[in-house]
This record gives sequence, C-alpha cells and structure tokens, in this order.
Amino acid sequence: MDTALTVRYQELSYWLSSLDEPLTPRPPLPGDADADVAIVGGGYTGLWTAYYLARADPTLRVVVLEKEIAGYGASGRNGGWCSALLPTSLTGLARRHGRDAAVAMQRALHDTVRAVGRVVAAEGIDCDWADGGTVTLARTGPQLVRAWAAVDEARAFGFGDDHLTLLGPGEAAARCAAEGVRGGTYTPHCATVHPAKLVRGLARAVERLGVRIHERTTVTAIRAGAAVAEAGSVRASVVVRATEGYTPMLPGLRRTVAPVYSLMVATEPLPEHAWERIGLAERETFSDHRHVIIYGQRTADGRLAFGGRGAPYHFGSRISPGHDREPRVFAALRRTLGELFPVLGPDVPVAYTWGGPLGVARDWTASVGFDRANGLAWAGGYVGDGVGASNLAGRTLADLIRGERTELTSLPWVGHRSPNWEPEPLRWLAMNAALRLMTSADAKETRTDRPCRSAKTLARLLGQ
Repeated sequence: MDTALTVRYQELSYWLSSLDEPLTPRPPLPGDADADVAIVGGGYTGLWTAYYLARADPTLRVVVLEKEIAGYGASGRNGGWCSALLPTSLTGLARRHGRDAAVAMQRALHDTVRAVGRVVAAEGIDCDWADGGTVTLARTGPQLVRAWAAVDEARAFGFGDDHLTLLGPGEAAARCAAEGVRGGTYTPHCATVHPAKLVRGLARAVERLGVRIHERTTVTAIRAGAAVAEAGSVRASVVVRATEGYTPMLPGLRRTVAPVYSLMVATEPLPEHAWERIGLAERETFSDHRHVIIYGQRTADGRLAFGGRGAPYHFGSRISPGHDREPRVFAALRRTLGELFPVLGPDVPVAYTWGGPLGVARDWTASVGFDRANGLAWAGGYVGDGVGASNLAGRTLADLIRGERTELTSLPWVGHRSPNWEPEPLRWLAMNAALRLMTSADAKETRTDRPCRSAKTLARLLGQ
C-alpha cells in the first residue's frame, strides 16, 4: 500500500476521509489493451455508464481509465444531493426544444432519483441514503418573489405539489429553522447521500459485473478508436469522455467546459439540542433563493455539511490542488452558516474544509451524445447538479452505444452541443465579473429588500 497516496486522497474531502476502507489505487493500465468500450473518467458518469452497459450486455468488454482513484473528482467531494435538478430552467429548455421536451426531461430526472435508490438497494451500497427532499428557503423579499416564480413556472408546465410546493414561513421553518425565514419551496425529488460511499460502492459494483477499472492511469488523448494513456492505448470501437470539470486538461478541449470551483465546510457532530434549533429532521437538503448558490445537508453522523460557489474562476481553466482551498471563501461560508443558524455561533468549530472543480458549459446546459461515425461519446456539463443527472446520463449513453432507441435517447439534452467558451482573457474577465455581480446583488437585496435588476439581466443572458 502506498501510504502517502492514501493519506492524500483522504484529505480531499470530509467524505473521503470518513470512509471505512483504504483508498489504495487499483492497478494502473499495464500497457496496450483492447476493449469494446473504453471510458475515460472514474467518477459517477463513467461508472454509471459502465454499470448499465455491463448489466445490459455482460459480453461487452468495458474498461474504465481513471487518473487518480474512483471518486477523486467532484464525485467524492460534492454536497451529497441526489436531485432532479438541472442548471437550465424548464423555461430555458422549452425555449430551445419545446414544452413537451422540457416536461419529458424533468420527469426523467424525477425517475432518476428513484433509479439511483433502486441500485443502491440492489447492490447493497451503504451510502447513508435518506429520502428527505429539498427545502429552498426565502429570507428576503426578492428571494420570496423568486420562490413564487419557481412554483408558477412549475404549474405552467403542468407540475403540481408533488413536484414543488410553496411553503409559508411556519412550514419552511418547520423543515429548516434558519434565521428570518419568510417562506420557501419544497420538492420531494432529492435524496441525501454520502457521495464518496456512493461512488466507491458503485466502483465495486461494476467490477462485480466484469468491468475493469485501471486507476493511476493518465489519459493524454481521446481519439476515434482509442483512449491514449501514458502506459499504452486502450483500443476500442467506442470511447466515452466522462471527465466533467477536468475536461480542459485534454488536448483540444480547453474551451469545452469551464472548471468552476465549489467549496465546502463541515462541522463536528452537533448535539441534539442544536439540531432541535436547526431542524432538518428528515435529513432534507437545504438551500435558499439567493443568486450565488449555497447548499447543505445533515449528515448521517450528525454534522452540518455546507458549501457554496464563491471561489473565483482561474485563468486559462487552470486546475490545481491549491485551488481546492480558498481561506477567504471558507471564512465566508462559516459566516453564512452563523447567519443562517445562530446556534452555530463562532464557538462551534469547522472540522473539515475542502473543494474542487465542477464543469460548466458555455450555455449552462448539460449534454449527452454519441457520434456513431467515429465512436466518440460524452456526457457532462452538470454545473454541480451531477449526482443524479450522471445516472440518467449513464443510462442514456448505454442505450445510445448499444443502438437502442428509447425514451431516454430522445430527451432534449441528447446530441446537444454547447458552444465553446471564449478565449482568454475574455473568459476570465466575464466569469469573475459575473461572480462579483451576483455576490453584489445578494448583498444589495439583503440590504434593500428589493430585487437587483442587473442580476436578472445576467440570468437571462445565461439562458435561465
């Protein structure tokens, strides 16, 4: 066992540090190999694709190539929401693809939460699964207006309370008793999970199905017929790119997605009297209707794990372990926790801090695709909503690769091609300006209790 590697992987997140298993890498690719399907990326997207391919056709030779270990990236560091969320609104989807397609996409995501739960049960994956749903709070007047608008949009597309419910102040506080709650929304279509347990359990499940996983294997290029690694090439008729926020590290893909960092903190286990003040009795995930996204959950061991998007975009889509830790952002997250829940005053310490990159497409639209002519497939661009969406992507890719025409292969994200991001320095200037604008808008709305028009304009420019 390489003890230094194991320790380094454990330090990537609270989730990875709390596993009851050694994070010893599987053997790397030893040299040239042949397969039917080569999958680049050992996170949720790659492993779900491998799982459904192997279940559908056990004769397929499927190989997964991962630069570090399964769950090294966002799959082992995220907020633990298995949700029915996509970054693009129903209205935005309908504008591009039509109302029926938008409704079909949302219903498929509802089904996806249940699909993940079924696999978790069938494969015996102990990942602290809890069907608590999501409560999104409104703590200012503008946030309350956005809560009303979210419910109005849902109703306009034919979705009732079983999709999204408007909560009054008391109803919202009964679920999540944050300071100054004026109302909110609730959806049952989300489960709380321990993300590292899920991804590591999924890796073991695909191995039981005969899939080969090679870790500590750096893929240097993806081309028709092969995934090229430092130790050799895996020749395959189908090559799947499942690299999400790390996609810009591959040749020719620098502007395909932008790696945007999301950071998290976690407390020590909180006493029961603190949870009586906070709520989340059903282990609901929680957020609010501010512009700069925050997200949290009550972990199975009684911690509050909380994250947000306030980290800057780094010039040239640069990815570095040093970017995982931004003291200024961690301090802001800790202040926000105290503002939301005064019981978590400054004497309640943060026990863990971590972060990592997620993938953002230029039009904020996730996609799945397979070019049968050259055998190249891809999925990603989840903008942080990938725990559930990656399962839908994996099922869809399995159908596409096997040549099956199904309801999944006709969903509007199939075959979608997002435009490339602008070259630098335009990309750096625009993304960080947008972050500053949204941060400023939240502060202004809190101060004035009035909507910020510039933030609404930016949302329209992003296709929301």
